[in-house]
Amino acid sequence: MTTYVILLPGDEDAWAATSAEAKQQGYAVHDQFAGELAARGHTIVGGAELQHSRTARTLRHGIVSDGPYAEVAEQLTGFYLVQSNDLDDLVDCCRILGSVESTIEIRPTVDHSGPAESTDPSQEGPRS
Repeated sequence: MTTYVILLPGDEDAWAATSAEAKQQGYAVHDQFAGELAARGHTIVGGAELQHSRTARTLRHGIVSDGPYAEVAEQLTGFYLVQSNDLDDLVDCCRILGSVESTIEIRPTVDHSGPAESTDPSQEGPRS
């Protein structure tokens, strides 16, 4: 089974300005997403909504600064870790989040528990 990270970038300031009722509707979509994942055999193994990026500490070349790495409107606002045997179905489930998330990135994680294996044939090279 492969573990995927589902990254949810968004406009933090727009979310902060959203009404409590609209936020509850957004959370309800995430509840629907979690239910659909479970019903279709995917397993959420972790995840969280992140605090505003202004609370971040960024380490660049050993120097710590306050705030996010990039000065852009969209920041990483949350993530899920999901175990799945069916990436296409996982992507289909993620469409549920499309009503509240403008961008969704789904990436496999690297499994370091056994011999090094590439999931991308173009990255294959000699092994020592």
